[in-house]
Amino acid sequence: MSITIPDPHTLAVENARAAYKKTKKPLTRSFVMALSGGAFIGMGYIFYITSQQGLADGPLGPAKVLGGLCFSVGLILVVLTGSDLFTSTTMTVMPLYHKRVRPRRFFAHWGTSLAGNLVGALFLALLVFGAGQALSNGGAWGEVALHTAAGKAAHSIPEAFLLGVLANIAVCAGVWIAQSGRSTADKILACLCPIPLFVAAGFEHSVANMFLLPLGLMCKYWGGDAFWNSEAVLASGHGLADYAAFTPGAVALNIGVVILGNIVGGGFILATYFWVAYLRDDDAADVYDAPLK
Repeated sequence: MSITIPDPHTLAVENARAAYKKTKKPLTRSFVMALSGGAFIGMGYIFYITSQQGLADGPLGPAKVLGGLCFSVGLILVVLTGSDLFTSTTMTVMPLYHKRVRPRRFFAHWGTSLAGNLVGALFLALLVFGAGQALSNGGAWGEVALHTAAGKAAHSIPEAFLLGVLANIAVCAGVWIAQSGRSTADKILACLCPIPLFVAAGFEHSVANMFLLPLGLMCKYWGGDAFWNSEAVLASGHGLADYAAFTPGAVALNIGVVILGNIVGGGFILATYFWVAYLRDDDAADVYDAPLK
């Protein structure tokens, strides 16, 4: 039996319908699905951190690509389980443009998605830290997490915003092309292109930061002597004073700015571009109700 891959217009319709279905879910169900979305992206970052241990003195490019491939597990889990991820939820601007969803419902869904992702990501960070993962491999795991988190929080506001724009163009492109997949393998392969790109380049993803940055704060403030005197931390030459600027305020500011960048990148650039290119002149009934060709 042959499998037909959708043409670009049909793929745009499929993505618009998927976005519309998201907005129609009861908000309680959306919140539950967003919990797993935040946790799954956090799992991707767990794999990323694990892959970067001991690579500080190695070739930077290959190390970052490896980390990006590991992180893509997070989005693969989101795509295959149907979890709600705020960054891809920004594409619900398409049914909003078609007036298929009212602004009040639109923003309620966005808020629910963000809240669920945050709670899911924070819960996973607490589990990981409580399990003593930061002290594994002589503190190397926690050292990577803290150093990476502090570097992200150090971005200026314009940098964080623009890196957020770039990240969600890539993330939403991955979700967009994954919609064309007609098998599990198709969808996985679709995620293995744009996601390592944005991670390796150092772009900023708000939900990933909801996991990593609080985890970094836990290492800084709650790690205690066991962490700061661990073999890997001492070998890095970094002490508590080096992370003076890495504070809860810096973390909250970074996440807030990156959220705005993600909204622009995913909703008002990528999704809007494809809506204008393929759907703007289509009747809403043809996009959301008519049988697919």
